Amino acid sequence: MRPTSMCSLSVKAGLFLGALASCGSFAYAQRPPGPRANEETFRFRFVGPRAGNRVASIAGVPGDPSTYYAGAASGGIWKTTDGGNRWDPIFDKQPVAAIGAIAVAPSDPSVIYVGTGEAWAIRDSDVMGNGVYVSTDSGKNWTHLGLDETGRIGRILVHPANPDIAFVCALGRTTGPQQERGVYRTTDRGQHWERVLFADANTGCSGLAMDPHNPRILLAGMWQVEMHTWGELSGGPGSAIYISKDGGTKWTKLEGHGLPKPPLGKIDVAIAPTNPDRYFALIQTKDQGALWRSDNAGENWQAINYQRQLIGRAGYYIRIAVSTGNDNEVYVANSSFLESLDGGELFKEVQWGGDNHDIWIDPQNPDRFVITDDGGLNITTVHGRGFHRVQLPIGQMYHVAVDNQVPYYVYTNMQDGPNMRGPSVAPPLEYGRVVDTGWERRMGGCESGFTLPDLTDPNIVWASCYGNEVTRWDAKTKRARSVSPWIHSLDSPPDQLKYRCHWTPPLAIDPFDHNTVYYGCQVIFKTSNGGQSWSVISPDLSTQDPKYLGSSGGVVGDNLGQFYGEVVFAIAPSEIQQGLIWAGTNDGLIWYTKDGGANWTNVAKNIKDIPPWGTVTRIEPSHFDAGTAYVSADYHLMDNRDPFIFKTTDFGKTWTRISEGLPKHSLGYVKTIAEDPNQKGLLFAGTGNGLFYSLDDGAHWTAFTAGLPHAPFTWAVVQKQFRDLVVSTYGRGIYILDDITPLEQMAQKADDVSVRLFALRDTFRLFPNGGAAITYSLKVAPKAPPKIEILDSSGAVVRKLEGQPGRIGMNRAEWNFLYDPPRLVSLRTTPPENPHIWEERRFRGSDSRQVLHWGIREAEVGPMALPGKYSVRLIVDGQSFTQPLTIVKNPNVHAGGEDLAAAFKLQLRIRDDITKTSEATNKLEWMRKQLDVIARMLGGRKSAPSIPNEQREGVQETKEEKGEANPDPELLKAVEAMDQKMQDVEYAFISRADALSDDKYYSIPEKIYLHLIWLNGEVGTGAGDVAGGVDNPPTDTAAAILETIEKDLAEAQSGYQNLIEKELPAFNRALLDKGITPIAFIRPPQKDDEDDESGG
Repeated sequence: MRPTSMCSLSVKAGLFLGALASCGSFAYAQRPPGPRANEETFRFRFVGPRAGNRVASIAGVPGDPSTYYAGAASGGIWKTTDGGNRWDPIFDKQPVAAIGAIAVAPSDPSVIYVGTGEAWAIRDSDVMGNGVYVSTDSGKNWTHLGLDETGRIGRILVHPANPDIAFVCALGRTTGPQQERGVYRTTDRGQHWERVLFADANTGCSGLAMDPHNPRILLAGMWQVEMHTWGELSGGPGSAIYISKDGGTKWTKLEGHGLPKPPLGKIDVAIAPTNPDRYFALIQTKDQGALWRSDNAGENWQAINYQRQLIGRAGYYIRIAVSTGNDNEVYVANSSFLESLDGGELFKEVQWGGDNHDIWIDPQNPDRFVITDDGGLNITTVHGRGFHRVQLPIGQMYHVAVDNQVPYYVYTNMQDGPNMRGPSVAPPLEYGRVVDTGWERRMGGCESGFTLPDLTDPNIVWASCYGNEVTRWDAKTKRARSVSPWIHSLDSPPDQLKYRCHWTPPLAIDPFDHNTVYYGCQVIFKTSNGGQSWSVISPDLSTQDPKYLGSSGGVVGDNLGQFYGEVVFAIAPSEIQQGLIWAGTNDGLIWYTKDGGANWTNVAKNIKDIPPWGTVTRIEPSHFDAGTAYVSADYHLMDNRDPFIFKTTDFGKTWTRISEGLPKHSLGYVKTIAEDPNQKGLLFAGTGNGLFYSLDDGAHWTAFTAGLPHAPFTWAVVQKQFRDLVVSTYGRGIYILDDITPLEQMAQKADDVSVRLFALRDTFRLFPNGGAAITYSLKVAPKAPPKIEILDSSGAVVRKLEGQPGRIGMNRAEWNFLYDPPRLVSLRTTPPENPHIWEERRFRGSDSRQVLHWGIREAEVGPMALPGKYSVRLIVDGQSFTQPLTIVKNPNVHAGGEDLAAAFKLQLRIRDDITKTSEATNKLEWMRKQLDVIARMLGGRKSAPSIPNEQREGVQETKEEKGEANPDPELLKAVEAMDQKMQDVEYAFISRADALSDDKYYSIPEKIYLHLIWLNGEVGTGAGDVAGGVDNPPTDTAAAILETIEKDLAEAQSGYQNLIEKELPAFNRALLDKGITPIAFIRPPQKDDEDDESGG
């Protein structure tokens, strides 16, 4: 399929205008054997979804309602400069995508500080960062400022008068004790940092406020929190409020005086911009209240609100802001957005988003503020009376699966959204915009878990969800049925559940029996009757340690399954040995059964020096050998972020770690491992910020970069028939790398040749967006750009692709299945109806212009190749290299071979007729251009000005421009008469309106040229609002219309021939008699020429 990614992207009003891409790179440890893959060789394309996801942080420019910066939870930074209509990613070259905080320097808006790592910590998949970045040119370029180990940064404050002074609120990794937590200060724009507030190794900063009128006053909220596989523990003696009155050098812990007693949970703080004595503290407590206020600069506090809605699920929320125009107007972002107009004593819920996170209020205009939430962000400039809703393409996808349709569909679950499926081939553009056409949502399931198509009937879709939910969806009825194996289990501590099932419960379909489905909690369930009944086929596969089965949450319970420990996390039935099933847990165990679940063997104990409590993120049974399997394990919740991938070839008796070649850093942990089902030893691994491939079974790894962001890569799968690599990211949606056959061939052998044209996969004839990827490698740079020719089965060249990339290493080109296009009309004369046409900006400096008409661009193409045998010939510095190519008929197309051949033959006729029309018109244009020169020379016309009117001050007109050179009225009359005759002939091929190059000018009837182009669209690949008919036999009407047009064409050609053979020779003799060079012309094509030109 055709790659569509580019090195830029933008979003407008929630719709994509360009394909997602990024040009960042990340180092890999070792070079693999074989030719080097250039960055652009293997370019991924974004396929969706384009719906929004969580925006974790936001900042605007004070006093500028046009510019905002949005920090995605794990999708980078996006900027708008038009008030939120168009957004561009500006951080994709950096090796991290989780943005916890953004701050624009109030005194210099070109200075922007960014803190990475999401501080809305609530689940095991939330992403950490690698410190602080700064831009001094409004986001064009970024500099990493260090603080790499701070993990999660939730707030940055910049001094109101000095952009070099900034404070960072660092929560830490939260996965273990560490020193890199608390509040940091820089006074030299990040060249040096000083930790100015540190509570203890288990406590980090969750809230930070500054008095904008006295920046020496700082208020900090500190949060004691731990996150491990088995639980989130929010709160403890470390949680507290601190105050500094000297710019952060000294801090005082605030206790008593009306504040709640420990243990406390998460805390956020705020200082009213219009009243420096009024402080607010939003505090997670078990039963002591929710919101505290001080009206004497922190000396005394009062619990003013006990509404638990203000502090629900604190790890995910807890954000308070005070209006910049009224100290009684207070906002709280939580599951709902809440507003108080009386200083926080009474809040009302307002419908300004859902699952809200960050708030930014313009310091210069309290009517303008922005709220971020799980689906995007809301911008208001009218104090909430109306909002501009923005959704960015930052989908956090848990997994991805594919079916076997042509074209195939991708299936996925999106955090904070539904499960869904969408086409692997992008739909056609709708008036220049790409939309989510073809995506189906809410097929049972939910935001987390797996969504899997039935292996034989894609109308049936299985899905899992948190809370022990399993569904079976039928595309024919568009209805899902709940078929869960046990009762819904939200809100319950795991030790109180018969079956504890994770937030992301595993689901798998048996490759040997599509009616058999497996589902995992701490045991594995099996159904073979559509979920009507389930049986347990395994014992408890976890470590069964009761001390890791307690309630999660800390000071307030939070049991949603996200931190259930000791559960099955991966299920993988073998596709080559029936009854062989692998399973992995999130407490580090690996099991297999060879008899469909009757007996299980734990083989994790056979892995030497394996750390405890790794989450087995995926098990990939080999597609070639039953005893071989690959296992990826994630230890980041155990405070170990190294990559771990293991391989066994003997059913787990022995293991080899094959991830040593992957980079080690704060996001190096492995989320997924996959093997190419078509090539043994070709592996793909997704980490916390990159995607890698290995050609040699894990001995060496190379990073993919082109078209990919540095988001976490959660799953990878190869669509076996199409040989496409499909990957899901947790922050930027789904991507596809089309046609990985060159990688497969590189894995087979590493040829040391100067030029290699890789074998091509069999390719389905798809429209639109079908095509064949042509990959070749070059050992040395060629002297001239390589050329590619496409040959049909007879050896005739049907398409030439010149000027191809000639980089040393791997290169890729593409043929879109279209034959060479027709020659088009090039207009060179000045239409009498618009004598100033060459002064228009679009044509200045040009010597020709096209016929413009709305909708015709898509029809100015050649016919689409038929299914069958072709050859691809690569020409490099005179050497030729050839590979066969087979185009396979789309099985969804009902037309037979004879019907498609009839359509193709008609398209060829139309293409050649367009070429004949263009050639005649172009020759007439050249001759009329000569007449125009003669007429100006004879003083009958003014020439088009050589200098635009607005630049002519002080410049004298030439004689030709004045029309005053060598007058000869008699000859001039003959010239004008000949020009009129040529116009009469030319305007049989094109209309006078065509000559005006106006794309929406419908003043007079079309002539042969546009009739042919529109018919080409009708019969071929479409145009404008014309649907096309490339996969259908030509209609009788189309064939009859072409006969009529060809009669008109023959008549017009006869007129042209008469002009050339009878009128022009006598005219040229008259010119010679006057000493003027005659009109140069080309004779009309003769019968033999027409026969030669009618082929491919």
